Amino acid sequence: MHFYGTQGINENGHLTIGAVDTTELAETYGTPLFVYDTALIRKRARGFIDTFKQLGVTAQVAYASKAFACVAVYQLVAEEDLSLDVVSGGELYTALKSGFPAERIHFHGNNKSVLELELAFDSKIGCIVVDNFYEIGLLKDISEAKQQPMNILLRVTPGVEAHTHDFITTGQADSKFGFDLNNGQADEAFAQVNGHEYLQLLGLHCHIGSQIFETDGFSLAAGKVMQKMGAWKEAHNFECTVLNLGGGFGIRYTEEDKPLEPHEYVAEMIKTVQEEARALKLAMPEIWIEPGRSLVGDAGTSLYTIGSQKTVPGVREYIAVDGGMSDNIRPALYDAKYEAVIANKANDDKKSTYTVAGKLCESGDKLIIDAPLQQVSPGDILAMFCTGAYGYSMASNYNRVPRPAVVFAEAGVHQLVIKRESYEDIVVNDLPLTLKKGE
Repeated sequence: MHFYGTQGINENGHLTIGAVDTTELAETYGTPLFVYDTALIRKRARGFIDTFKQLGVTAQVAYASKAFACVAVYQLVAEEDLSLDVVSGGELYTALKSGFPAERIHFHGNNKSVLELELAFDSKIGCIVVDNFYEIGLLKDISEAKQQPMNILLRVTPGVEAHTHDFITTGQADSKFGFDLNNGQADEAFAQVNGHEYLQLLGLHCHIGSQIFETDGFSLAAGKVMQKMGAWKEAHNFECTVLNLGGGFGIRYTEEDKPLEPHEYVAEMIKTVQEEARALKLAMPEIWIEPGRSLVGDAGTSLYTIGSQKTVPGVREYIAVDGGMSDNIRPALYDAKYEAVIANKANDDKKSTYTVAGKLCESGDKLIIDAPLQQVSPGDILAMFCTGAYGYSMASNYNRVPRPAVVFAEAGVHQLVIKRESYEDIVVNDLPLTLKKGE
């Protein structure tokens, strides 16, 4: 069995995370439950940051918090001296409530509202990543009305397709994000913001996709964006000081996945940018990157309690858990693959094969199809690995199922960081009917 971070098996044959028995966690907090190995998050963060330092390159490593956002995780990444990406007013508000330094917050999104942008200005965040011409107009109006400067990056689509799922590829020309680098849109955006009294253009941003296992796409995108920066210097004597190459660094979900280590991605990016800067006679820009999944993905494990079983003779054996697509939509949405273990029987051989079904009223609510597992009984705890990214953050109340609790574990200590929703939480915003029949 492949272990992640501080996972292990104790003397009782139980899976542990952060030296904490997962059956103890399930008994203490209930299931479904997200458990994060915070030591692994810190290790991943240092892997990115230390590589830039060792290679003498000025950089910002920003946690792409759409992967998993809450007050506690924002505080954790602040401790590791990361910057922060947010993509909504809700994420920005949460970051501010957590005490995250506003000057290290970058705001993304393809349809930021006036209220969201005003919150960004009022909070004096570090940078807004501008996505479209409509947003440029809003930023001009807000900055002029407030007479307040704001750092910006222009997000561009470099026309690079990462080797990834169609639904999570964002760097190609046909994308809802950014200004096209090849059809004149990026040049027009530059013309609209260059020299503006309050909008201070730092440079360019691109993001080519997610769950990427090689460096070729990053290098190709970096080369294309650097070429544009060189063209702007030659034509307008404008030199970008920041190049943001986005995120998308892959993690291991199953044994077929072969991700690189953080330092391998970073070193190759730096090499390409340095070569292009020399060739174009540009000053080396500050490099920003945006790891999200690669910081928290394999640090998270979902714990479920097994309930019913169903045998379809000659077809498959089902086991059902007390969660499902309401806490992990990725298998239904992306056909995402996961591995699992029976946490209270972790030392037993995996002699059985089960399809792990959720409890939601959808035929497609299956978390793992044909999973090799230990022999199961009702009440066993199933641990599904690598659910730390886009599990809780995409969770819903479908079927009016409460969202799970979230726990951090490290060095034998565990802490509740998000409470489990109650049934009362489910109806707290509901209002009674007041319309009279027939009116």
